[in-house]
Amino acid sequence: METFIGVIVGFLVLMLLVVLHEFGHFLAARRNGVRVLEFGIGFYPRAVAWVKDPTTHKWRRLKRSEWQKPGAAKAVGFDSAEAENRAKASSTKRTSVTVKKARHKLVEDGMIFSLNWLPIGGFCQMDGETASDVRPGTFGAASFWSKTKILFAGVAMNWLAAFIILTVLAWTGMPSFIDNQFTVASDTRVDVRPVEVARVVEDSPAAKAGFREGDQIIRAGDIEMPTSKQINEYNTERTGKEAVYKVLRPGEPGCNCDQDMELVATLNGDDAEYKLGISMQSAQTLQYSTWSAPIVGAGLTLQMTGETFKGTAELIGKLISGAFSQLSFDGEVRENGREAISEVGDSVSGPVGIVGVLFPSFTAAGPTNLAFLAAVISISLACMNVLPIPALDGGRWLLIAIFKLRRKKLTREIEEKIVARAFVALLAMIVLVTILDITRFFR
Repeated sequence: METFIGVIVGFLVLMLLVVLHEFGHFLAARRNGVRVLEFGIGFYPRAVAWVKDPTTHKWRRLKRSEWQKPGAAKAVGFDSAEAENRAKASSTKRTSVTVKKARHKLVEDGMIFSLNWLPIGGFCQMDGETASDVRPGTFGAASFWSKTKILFAGVAMNWLAAFIILTVLAWTGMPSFIDNQFTVASDTRVDVRPVEVARVVEDSPAAKAGFREGDQIIRAGDIEMPTSKQINEYNTERTGKEAVYKVLRPGEPGCNCDQDMELVATLNGDDAEYKLGISMQSAQTLQYSTWSAPIVGAGLTLQMTGETFKGTAELIGKLISGAFSQLSFDGEVRENGREAISEVGDSVSGPVGIVGVLFPSFTAAGPTNLAFLAAVISISLACMNVLPIPALDGGRWLLIAIFKLRRKKLTREIEEKIVARAFVALLAMIVLVTILDITRFFR
């Protein structure tokens, strides 16, 4: 059940972060005079949709029958030329009139907002998204500076979301996950939380010793404030013997009646499934800030952005060097290369790994850790979209910039060919990473 809840939470968080990214494109497009045809949460098929009347500025719900009309072609992914061609191809005069009316209401003047059935993100469909489109109000007709603002607005929105999350965490308690994590020393209070017992196995040594869910282990043998790793090591040393633990048992809320107690357990032997029989929430260090919280939020966002780019560069370097090493005649060099490639595979997680593994564990660890993970993923989305891959925002901007510097027209055919090939390569990489994620489950 915990895994199921974690997966659901993961889908919702990822969808929210992608929708925020697309909302950045939406705001920048509207501010720079580019018409937005549709803003959607989730992906097709549609569940429900509304259109904004350009004269009354009121929203009305679209009937399902209107979705299917050829005149609504542009609202579901076609440009004006294609919509017009479809309208001309209508077989009867009655259909042609209906098409023109629907096209006028849904395409030329109105904007559609839709909720869709596939909860895997969202989209912002602008009019004339190819750089060759010159019709007024289209993305292609916008200036180079306007295109730049529109393309990178999604990235900026993800960084802004991470900054807000990390600022709030700096006030309420920031988890410490990074070496030399940014903080303002003069305005930081550090609170170390002990390991907490999340579950006690029935009839286990822990159950017989009196352990309960919620107990905080503040000593294991002679180890004060042990980590979960230190507790496991202590249990291994005491296999088949008595082990002594000091725990803090929280009292009822508001009664101020926490209890310190010593529990003695006779651990299982080497052939048993477990030694003590508890699952633990790891000890955690929380950092609290007051006036410096926004500074910590900004500083940590920058630090994590730098770490993300650094990690990406290292992974790409290992992948390239590992691939070229396979051409060597030296067996040791080839083996080292295979190890480097294997490290890359173990370090990368795709949608399955993020939703199926990371989110369940972070959700179980509490809202603070879940919020921190959301900030990390938001920064990762921003960094990924900056990369010069034509299917992503940074790559599309680079493509437009190159043709502008060369003073050559970027035709629709060339742009679509480059973007389509890059998208296929990106999709292949996602599939490969997903396969690696799935194989990890069965190791």
